[in-house]
Amino acid sequence: MTARAVEVAGVRYAYPDGKQALNGIDLSVDAGERVAILGPNGAGKTTLALHLNGLYRVTEGSISIGGLTIDDATLREVRRRVGLVFQDANDQLFMPTIREDVAFGPANMGLTAREIEARVAQALASVDAADLIGRVPHHLSGGEKRKAALATVLAMQPDLLVLDEPTSGLDPATRRELIELLTTIDVTQLIVTHDLPLAYDLCPRSVIMDGGRIVAAGPTRELLADAALLARHRLEMPFPPPDATLPPSSGTSPTGEAGDRVDGER
Repeated sequence: MTARAVEVAGVRYAYPDGKQALNGIDLSVDAGERVAILGPNGAGKTTLALHLNGLYRVTEGSISIGGLTIDDATLREVRRRVGLVFQDANDQLFMPTIREDVAFGPANMGLTAREIEARVAQALASVDAADLIGRVPHHLSGGEKRKAALATVLAMQPDLLVLDEPTSGLDPATRRELIELLTTIDVTQLIVTHDLPLAYDLCPRSVIMDGGRIVAAGPTRELLADAALLARHRLEMPFPPPDATLPPSSGTSPTGEAGDRVDGER
């Protein structure tokens, strides 16, 4: 059996001050899926995202990426496999030019100069940003920075792309361009977002987190049509989705298997 792109099993995590941020997370993602992680502030979404490439380490449970369990021995390879795009692109762009930012990861993999240049050109072209190659990061617009940050990750040729609030701060036209761009990237994607219409448009499947737990999971359009479910977890669609009259669905379990929605058991 082919290993799943992501397998999170019984993960718990507490911050140094004792605050329990994750309370037993189980989540499976198959290769090629685009899955949204939704939830209110403080739900644990970003904390989970930071576990997927080992920036945070689990207190209890396990995480595997493509069958490779995250531990000290595998951390370098996991970080090659998992590309994490931060909410603030300025956290990802720190070199004098975009060329150097995009080249930073491949250079640290020990690639030759020719291989690095090829990676840089390919990554920027894939996000329609080849013209940014010689630009200074702090001179770019918000949308240009977001593309450049994405290119820095794609240059590593990851198996999994994790995006934290990718549409934050973007104007409507740039937001739409980003959505269209993400549909062209043939990599498994986990998208952490408050932007429910983004999830509606982009992700066939979603999970809702609250209080460090996954409280509901299933087809995105069915979850977002359930106004009562969203209200219970401090979420709200800015407009009614076209299929808002759908009856409640059993959806899928938090692991992605057939089963009842967790929230419905409360």
